[in-house]
Amino acid sequence: MYVAYLAVAAVVGALLQLLFVGGGFAGTLLAWFLGVQVGLGGIWAFLGHYFKSAEVARYIGWPPGSPFQKEIAFTNLALGVCGVLSFFMRNTAWQNGFWLATILFATVFLVGAFSVHVKEREKTGNTNPGNAGPVFFADLLVPIALWVLFLAA
Repeated sequence: MYVAYLAVAAVVGALLQLLFVGGGFAGTLLAWFLGVQVGLGGIWAFLGHYFKSAEVARYIGWPPGSPFQKEIAFTNLALGVCGVLSFFMRNTAWQNGFWLATILFATVFLVGAFSVHVKEREKTGNTNPGNAGPVFFADLLVPIALWVLFLAA
């Protein structure tokens, strides 16, 4: 459910910035989505997969104990760091290139995760919240939102 809270936080942050500071709508919303949804979301996922790996595995409906969960933790951390840096790279010469690279990273990772969850659901009937809940939809909707905002900005 944290993905929904992060999306709301990103929208609220962007609206407050637009209200009090101004700026372009799409670029401001994109910066906040990259910083909060992708950045903080990736760091949050890292913390779960690394420090509470058994609980997260059970939440997803997968057997705990695989060392691959620690690897995915660091993938989430890398994505989170890129997202947070994207937020702070606004109004620099590298903004568009860094944002594009972060959006590509997020798209490949999240759409890949979505495809794994779809196959897992079809193959085993796994409807655990971590496999078929809010994260399932966010894995597809976040990249779409990022691309729409990037192209609009």
